[in-house]
Amino acid sequence: MADKQISLPAKLINGGIAGLIGVTCVFPIDLAKTRLQNQQNGSRLYTSMSDCLIKTIRSEGYFGMYRGAAVNLTLVTPEKAIKLAHHRNFEKIVENKMLAGCGAGTCQVIVTTPMEMLKIQLQDAGRIAAQRKLMPETVAAGTVETKSPTAMQLTRQLLREKGIAGLYKGLGATLLRDVPFSIIYFPLFANLNNLGKKDVDGPAPFYVSFISGCLAGSTAAVAVNPVDVIKTRLQSLNRASTEDTYSGVTDCIRKIMRNEGPSAFLKGAYCRALVIAPLFGIAQVIYFLGVGEFILSFMPKKHD
Repeated sequence: MADKQISLPAKLINGGIAGLIGVTCVFPIDLAKTRLQNQQNGSRLYTSMSDCLIKTIRSEGYFGMYRGAAVNLTLVTPEKAIKLAHHRNFEKIVENKMLAGCGAGTCQVIVTTPMEMLKIQLQDAGRIAAQRKLMPETVAAGTVETKSPTAMQLTRQLLREKGIAGLYKGLGATLLRDVPFSIIYFPLFANLNNLGKKDVDGPAPFYVSFISGCLAGSTAAVAVNPVDVIKTRLQSLNRASTEDTYSGVTDCIRKIMRNEGPSAFLKGAYCRALVIAPLFGIAQVIYFLGVGEFILSFMPKKHD
């Protein structure tokens, strides 16, 4: 289905459905990524993604792997819809796919930043709780164990203490991650997808779109992973007593380099690749299959 035939409502539906399906499939890996990125030298609880998932199931149960999923599922629909739909619109305005990707990445942070802020607190709460039990030396003396807050409780707390700016902590780092990601992803996807087209004017087969989305997504994800580590550290509110705190992006980079070395910027890189690859592969398949158009075809049409 040609891009010019797809309306904006259909694009929004396509992005939303793709986000819901993708997040449901890969959320446990995303949780492992957050916990691996947040642990610092002297407080390492997990050795790998599989070790993190196994320990999470043992201590928190199966649904512990989906801690924070409700926030992601609620907000990923508009986030993916904004990214895909706005990229298509920017692409019509500017021929350069890098500029189109930049526009799409900039628009999506409006939704991405508060979503990530809440999701990271909920995902990392299990790691903090496990540290209290297994590594009590990392917990400050006199600290009282409290029940993990809900997304609504976190939202009210942040709004009460810091206003709307509290939900947008780490906005700069999110921009530094999402804009370069889109600049890399969209042109790479377009070029890979074009290689699989059977004719110049027609669309590529759905499996080509899926593979192209996976390859482009994983490549872009690994490329921006150092900034994702910085963003995760900046947005985490709770830390063990032995872990560093950060005042901003440059302070975070300096402390990570000094205390953990450059390899720390690649923490969770393979997890992120495993999350992003199917997420964007599914997104592109949904888009190119025209699921949104199919759904809208059942809606009553307006008559002039």
